[in-house]
Amino acid sequence: MAYDPKIHNRRSFRLKGYDYSQAGLYFVTICAQGKECLFGEVVEGEMSLNEYGKIVEFTWNDLVNHNGGLQLAAFVVMPNHVHGIAEIVGAGLEPGANLEHRAGLEPAPTGGMKLQGLPEIMRQFKTFSAKRINTTRNMPGTPVWQRNYYEHVIRDEDDYNRIMEYISTNPQRWVEDSLHPDKVTSGSKPTQY
Repeated sequence: MAYDPKIHNRRSFRLKGYDYSQAGLYFVTICAQGKECLFGEVVEGEMSLNEYGKIVEFTWNDLVNHNGGLQLAAFVVMPNHVHGIAEIVGAGLEPGANLEHRAGLEPAPTGGMKLQGLPEIMRQFKTFSAKRINTTRNMPGTPVWQRNYYEHVIRDEDDYNRIMEYISTNPQRWVEDSLHPDKVTSGSKPTQY
C-alpha cells in the first residue's frame, strides 16, 4: 500500500514549536511493542523485573554516561512500559526553573560529551535497550518498543510533584492502569497523572 498522509499520519504528542533540546524537565512514557508484558510482573504492588526489565533499567541509568548535561530523576519499569523524568541542562541555561528542592539533582557536567535533545536521548534509550534485549533472547531486529513515546514538559513544582507521585505509585495501581493487559485497546495511551 502506498503512503497516504490521510491514513498513515501519526498524531504527535509534542508541543508545536517547542525546542526539546532546551534545558528543562521532561516526563516520558515509552510502551513495549504491542504493549506486550516483556519486562517482568507486578507482585503485591511491587514491580519484579525479569532479565529484560533489568536491561531496560540499566540502559536508562546508563544514559548519563553518553549524554552531557543529562540528569535522571524518578523512573519505573512496568511490565509493558516505562515512565521516567529526564532533565536536560543546557549551557548557560537555568536547569528546572522553580524546582530547586529536587533532592540530590545538581546540574550535570557535560564531561566533554555532546548535549543532546530529548528525541535523541529517547532514540538512544530505545535502540540500546532493544539491542541488548534482542541479543539476550537471540532475536535480532525484533521490535521491542513502539515507534513513538509520550512526553510532557514539566512546567512547575506542582506538576513535578504530581508526576513524581504518579511514577512512584505506578506499580501499586497496576490493575487500574490503562496499559494493563486487561484494559489495553489499540488506541490506548497512558493514564494522565
